[in-house]
Amino acid sequence: MATKANLVIDQGSTYSTDLELTDENGDALNLSGYTANSQIRRWYTSTNAAATFTTSINVASGTITLGLTANQTSNLTFGRYVYDVEITDGAEISRIVEGIVTVTPQVTR
Repeated sequence: MATKANLVIDQGSTYSTDLELTDENGDALNLSGYTANSQIRRWYTSTNAAATFTTSINVASGTITLGLTANQTSNLTFGRYVYDVEITDGAEISRIVEGIVTVTPQVTR
């Protein structure tokens, strides 16, 4: 079952967040051999992604970093979206985090 985590992204700003993943004992999750993918969509049923996060995995700390460029966040209309993060190890895919993304409007252009 995926963990729920909501995100707030400032439209027009570079965005980055770290997801620290732990096992049932509180130890860093072993992400060796895994890749991660994450997308933002307006609704769960949306055909096209509004944005795709860049993802990087720090195996030693069990951390996945999600990122968007300022140009990517500028292209998001302010409001609410949904997202999730999936990790893949060969053919096995697991959704580990999901939630709401709130994009706050940019004033300075």
